[in-house]
Amino acid sequence: MGTWDIGPFDNDTAADFAGDLDKAAVDEREPMVRRVLKRAADCADFPDAVDAERAVAAAALVVAQHPDGEPACSSYDPSEPLPDFPADLRTLAIDALDQVVAELSELAELWGDAKHGPKWRQDITRLRDVLDPPIPPQEEALFEIY
Repeated sequence: MGTWDIGPFDNDTAADFAGDLDKAAVDEREPMVRRVLKRAADCADFPDAVDAERAVAAAALVVAQHPDGEPACSSYDPSEPLPDFPADLRTLAIDALDQVVAELSELAELWGDAKHGPKWRQDITRLRDVLDPPIPPQEEALFEIY
């Protein structure tokens, strides 16, 4: 794994993907992100590590455009502007991230053996939670029966 940290763009594969996005015409960037997410989300088995690393990077770009999201903030994320992504990419990103952290995922297995594996998994969960926030527990006091 050509990885130097746990961030979505902190590996060779994701940095190369960001470079490819920068080189692409503006109208090609959203389809590129969509293809990467779709490839990971629709994988019959589980995405290999390369596809999973791209999917995490693509999902981070979708999260960055969400009202509750944060910019990727890496020296390796795309430097050229991205178009506004359609809302359906959020669902696709959720599905891709679910595949990335699944039990049989090659990337999850690699991170499972790494010292910072739990932190990597927390970061993936944080990305996913922006796109599909967990439902908070309801206060029991609100449901008192008279």
